[in-house]
Amino acid sequence: MRTFYPRNAIRIAASEPHPKGTEYKVSIGDEEWEGGIFHSVIKVQMVYDGKVAGRKSPSYPVGTNDYKRVSDAIRLLMEDNK
Repeated sequence: MRTFYPRNAIRIAASEPHPKGTEYKVSIGDEEWEGGIFHSVIKVQMVYDGKVAGRKSPSYPVGTNDYKRVSDAIRLLMEDNK
């Protein structure tokens, strides 16, 4: 059952040692929480071979700028959502 409905998203290429083609999907959207109530949220998901890995937490390799690029994308989505 789908519980997250993105309104806008940015995909960012992940650095090694992630496998080639891995991305972070940074989205702003509406997510259903307990009691059927929807809340606006920012969500970061891992994407492998074009498919979102729904239960895999994002990992940012130390020594790369992945975390900064994801943070910049979050900031941009938040500014566009005003």
